[in-house]
Amino acid sequence: MTSASPRESAVRSITTASGLIVSVQAPEGSPMRQPEVIAAMAEASLRNGASGVRLESPEHIGAVRRRCPDALIVGLWKRSTPGSQVYITPGWEEIQAVWAAGANVVALDATDRPRPGGQQLAELIQRARSELGATLMADVDSLANGLQAAALGCDWVGTTLYGYTEATSGSRPPAWDVLSDLRAQLPAGVALICEGGVASAEQARRAMALGADAVVVGTAITGVDLQVAAYCRALI
Repeated sequence: MTSASPRESAVRSITTASGLIVSVQAPEGSPMRQPEVIAAMAEASLRNGASGVRLESPEHIGAVRRRCPDALIVGLWKRSTPGSQVYITPGWEEIQAVWAAGANVVALDATDRPRPGGQQLAELIQRARSELGATLMADVDSLANGLQAAALGCDWVGTTLYGYTEATSGSRPPAWDVLSDLRAQLPAGVALICEGGVASAEQARRAMALGADAVVVGTAITGVDLQVAAYCRALI
């Protein structure tokens, strides 16, 4: 039997660690959006018990990989294209770049919306698995899209886009109803990730109680810009 690679070992550790993945991102224009700042926040998260981090852009993934060689990194690359609403790792170029930068898991939009350049989700998943050997996280907005992503070969399914697509614009995350249905219907080997709108430890515990294998928390932990702005608005 061959031993697991470092990337594979880190992915497997999600089932034995805290279950918390911290999304360490900063908006465009923020002074926090510097590779060294992102890397420092990622290390602080990992030192204090996070199972892994979720990072945006090859530059930030690379910075964290160099600083935290053994970290579990869920990587993505947000790129907008005219004519498509899909922006989370939308195509083959982005998948390759995220993987090459050192991500353990590549997160990509797995909704049923048209992708840039007419690229097809099924083909992207097949190429990522066969040519790169990549572990994939499907960012979805619904039960149907989550089940479809798993059937196509995604290893993780996350509720990341619930409430953020045209089809779910009337819903507000966290995706409690979708989460429980996904747990009941996903294959046993597919990890279920609750992401989106989790703003407290109580909500994180609820997600795990509903069957999530891990919970992604971003703004409530690392969203300095948004958190400060919210406090200031409340005090006016």
